[in-house]
Amino acid sequence: MTGLHTLVVRQDNLGDVLLAGPCVRAVAAGSGRVTLLVGPRGSAAAALLPDVDEVLVWEAPWIDPEPVWPGSDSVLDLVDRLRGRRFDRALILTSFHQSPLPTAVLLRMAGVPWIAAISDDYPGALLDVRHRLDADVPEAERALDLARRAGYQLPRGDDGRLRLRAELPDPAPFVGSEPYVVVHPGASAAARTASAGWWARTVRSLALRGHRVVVTGGPDESALTRAVAGSAIDLGGRTTFAELAAVLRSAAVTVAPNTGAAHLSAAVGTPVVSLFAPIVPVERWGPYGIRSIVLGDQHAPCRGSRARRCDLAAHPCLDAIDPRDVGGAVEKLLRNPSLEREYPRVWKQGTTGILRSKPPTGPTCQAQFRNEES
Repeated sequence: MTGLHTLVVRQDNLGDVLLAGPCVRAVAAGSGRVTLLVGPRGSAAAALLPDVDEVLVWEAPWIDPEPVWPGSDSVLDLVDRLRGRRFDRALILTSFHQSPLPTAVLLRMAGVPWIAAISDDYPGALLDVRHRLDADVPEAERALDLARRAGYQLPRGDDGRLRLRAELPDPAPFVGSEPYVVVHPGASAAARTASAGWWARTVRSLALRGHRVVVTGGPDESALTRAVAGSAIDLGGRTTFAELAAVLRSAAVTVAPNTGAAHLSAAVGTPVVSLFAPIVPVERWGPYGIRSIVLGDQHAPCRGSRARRCDLAAHPCLDAIDPRDVGGAVEKLLRNPSLEREYPRVWKQGTTGILRSKPPTGPTCQAQFRNEES
């Protein structure tokens, strides 16, 4: 298979594309050329993955969380672009709640002769390899398992962790030379992160404990980071994705919700304090292959809802976390390099989590959660 041109499809957000990295490296080890097809939301991450020869960008209306039908001309144009590259094989990567079959239809129209995907739905003639596996495996391992089923293996010496291309910008113009902790408060769905007020209290708490804090955020998160940062360094909207990766690589620890920055931190080898709302399983979506401490009530009633917005004024599963516990988690990671992953006691009986959160005041977390992800 080493001379083949293989297409890997991962149509989703930045973190999803980063988690596809080990699969892409396995495919590259058994291919002559690898093209990666992603959506606009994941394209910046695709540009940083090793072993990718070309990145194609197209927004799939059956995957994007804010879908817009692109029109038949756009669909046919994509088919023409794919046909012109004469792919020998394709792997379609999806999360458990997504179907690969619409993508497979387009690939068949483009003349791709061999297609593999994970699918619970009957694929008919659309797939040559229909793989099925336990939904609770980590997302990176889910994709890598498909690669193995398709006949690809990671090269010798590759540990299967997340990874970026070696070259990244110098972060010094943004952060100077003194040690720092990154706080990244934003997330693509509001239900995945705590309130701005909680983040501001956490930044102040970290500073009072003697930590130099750098607050980061994407181009549409500058208002949030400005509200959160206080006297900390505010990089909201000031970095490219590659520059953010460089800032995270030089950080001592990253504090973030379930968002692309947490996976980016894992990809550059920086430990993570993960503020994880249980709307998706932490087993699948927690920071992968990196030292981490998970905080947040994993048994809140919104568990597994995939809600995009919490309808409560207070966000009990995250806002109830005491900011002092975040500082404690940061310091535990700094002084304990052998720690792999730790969960709060409320998540799994018998673990040694450090959660000291007060119970939520006001309404319990029993609202109807709207705007589920598709």
